[in-house]
Amino acid sequence: MEPRALYLLCHLVHNRDRVVTKNELLDEVWGDRFVSEAALTTGLRTARLAVGDTGSQQQMIRTVHRRGYQFVSPTTPVNIPAASETRQASGRRPDIPASTHRQTIRFCNAEDGTRIAYATAGSGQDLLKAANWMTHLDLEWTTPLWSHWLNALARNRRLTRYDERGCGLSDWAVPSFTFDDWVDDLETVVDAMGLDQFPLLGVSQGGAVAIAYAVRHPERVSRLILAGAYARGRQVRASNDAERAAAALDLDLARVGWIHQDPSFLRVFASQFLPDGTPEECEAFIAFQRQTTSPENGVRFLEEFANIDVSDIAHRVECPTLIIHSRHDARVPASQASELAALIPDSQLVLLESRNHLLTAAEPAWAEFLFQIDEFLA
Repeated sequence: MEPRALYLLCHLVHNRDRVVTKNELLDEVWGDRFVSEAALTTGLRTARLAVGDTGSQQQMIRTVHRRGYQFVSPTTPVNIPAASETRQASGRRPDIPASTHRQTIRFCNAEDGTRIAYATAGSGQDLLKAANWMTHLDLEWTTPLWSHWLNALARNRRLTRYDERGCGLSDWAVPSFTFDDWVDDLETVVDAMGLDQFPLLGVSQGGAVAIAYAVRHPERVSRLILAGAYARGRQVRASNDAERAAAALDLDLARVGWIHQDPSFLRVFASQFLPDGTPEECEAFIAFQRQTTSPENGVRFLEEFANIDVSDIAHRVECPTLIIHSRHDARVPASQASELAALIPDSQLVLLESRNHLLTAAEPAWAEFLFQIDEFLA
């Protein structure tokens, strides 16, 4: 669980004999840090998910209209220190590791003047994550889509990540919007950080960016991790008229859906990324889409993704490479992972039992994903 959601759950259980107000939860869990009620809503959603509850069922955590929340499930106390006693003894919340929640956001400028936002969190061995679509350096900490990724990847490491141009905290209005620009932006962030050699993680289309950078700078990338990645976009890999027509239709629907922000399309789009996601996770995905980029940029991203092709350079990757992919990925077929494994010389392929393109915290594949990364980077 995301640590703040865990602390929120602990506070509700410890005070299960009464209704806990919103203000109390905000004070106890976030302290003097200013956050919106959306952070509290996300934390409650995560807490409910962890105990098998939902906002509609409310069998564990009940919403008391205009008053707050109460843990209502039957509970058997055991002889352990109360949360408040533990906190008083230690002087701080013991279950919120500050290193994974305190991030530093900075900005650098690409050669064309585009401002790129990047952030570091945690400490230890460096791990750089290439940007992928729909990221937001700040909001990722409070969404169930990414919070578990950040907490896990920044544990015992210094995680560096950035928002690609047109997305998140980076500039949305940019002079150029190509795949080569994305690779250049990664190069800009590495130079701004002063990194000499580091492992590089690429998720989804960020995998192709990571491959291109590893080929361009083999002396800098010590190890490469590709998660849900692909070498060729949908239009490039279409091999017959039927596949080309399907790719064109998919892009046309995306244009209409994104430009008009059609809720029905956004839900279908979310289901491609999270076919086994909960209703709460899918709604969070839809909300996150609207917060991370403009409709016009959303279309530009999808058009560029469809034409990505690093199949002619992937064989030049020199570092050890781990390729992790959901076996039944509904967005990027596992055949794309097999293609990458065949192209990259020193690579290993791990297929996970999942249908989700973005792994969720509750599925068994998530633990296996983290184990494989830890083993690979050890």
